[in-house]
Amino acid sequence: MATWINSPEQLDAYLALRPTRIGLDTEFIRERTYWPQLALVQMAVEQHILLIDPLQPGMTDALRPWLEDTSITKIMHSASEDLVAFQHACGCVPRPLFDTQIAAALSGIGAGMGYQKLVAHITGVELEKGEQRSDWMRRPLSDSQLHYAAADVVHLFAMHDHLLARLEQQQRSHWQDEDAARLVDGVANDDGELWPHLSLRAAQFMDAPAQRVLLRLLRWRDIQARKSDKPRSWILDNELACSLAKAPPATPQALQAILERNPKAPRKLADALWQALSTPASDETDMPLAVDNSDRFRNPLKRLQQAVATHAAQLGLPDGVLASRKQLEAWLEQRHPPATLTAWRRTELTALLTPLLP
Repeated sequence: MATWINSPEQLDAYLALRPTRIGLDTEFIRERTYWPQLALVQMAVEQHILLIDPLQPGMTDALRPWLEDTSITKIMHSASEDLVAFQHACGCVPRPLFDTQIAAALSGIGAGMGYQKLVAHITGVELEKGEQRSDWMRRPLSDSQLHYAAADVVHLFAMHDHLLARLEQQQRSHWQDEDAARLVDGVANDDGELWPHLSLRAAQFMDAPAQRVLLRLLRWRDIQARKSDKPRSWILDNELACSLAKAPPATPQALQAILERNPKAPRKLADALWQALSTPASDETDMPLAVDNSDRFRNPLKRLQQAVATHAAQLGLPDGVLASRKQLEAWLEQRHPPATLTAWRRTELTALLTPLLP
């Protein structure tokens, strides 16, 4: 039976149990905002299932000691967006993290497994999926919502026991620790993507001056989206950003005319947009260009991919877990392991792949 927690004092009382681990999950809304809006926190503490209402005054402050206490392992599944929700609502992220999706991949069970599928694999329990698209901001929540929410943490301890034992037997528990810590640090230190133009395929077909303008626009868009808590596409969609980068207007009036012709354009932000578009970034000279290396790296990339796939099979790891295509492309470009690879991956791959570099 789950307990509804709607006051900080109720939540504080459970700290007296001094748990060494808790199961955590969240429900959040992100359809019309940049940041996920925390709507519910589910917590397994010893034999208790707590359904915590973060909409109540003082509740996010009461959650902070739980999240920051490094003597308590936080067990979560596919935690990336939940971490962002905690960071935005509570000003901190859960540490240390044991992510059951990461652990399932590293132990060889499967990559990217959903919670229901992994619960069934480990415990044999088939969970319902009926409330995934519920309105979690409404109050009171229905009995069906409460039941669904509680089920999201009921099995985390059993999964933790199974996966940790498996990882320790394989001498891979430090793999999970490194990957989970990288995930947590990435959320805690997220100041926006440094080179956002590299993520847009359209940038590969622009010359250097256009890419510099695109960089300015995308950085401005991200800052505006964060400040206003609106989705990036609501500020400036990719199509208009690329169009402005390829053919920058010469004057504010010309920009205004372009915005007037685009129904989704940020007309109210025209002055700020002009300032961003026309002001060089201080680090533009260091900006890497987005280039299409598919032809240049086709054969070397295939060699690296085959070597990684063979080694992954020997380790019993699913495809893509050791290194992604993007990471291998970065390795070829930089001629050394990319920073996105955790230490254990560099240990596994450096001696294997270095002789294969062109």
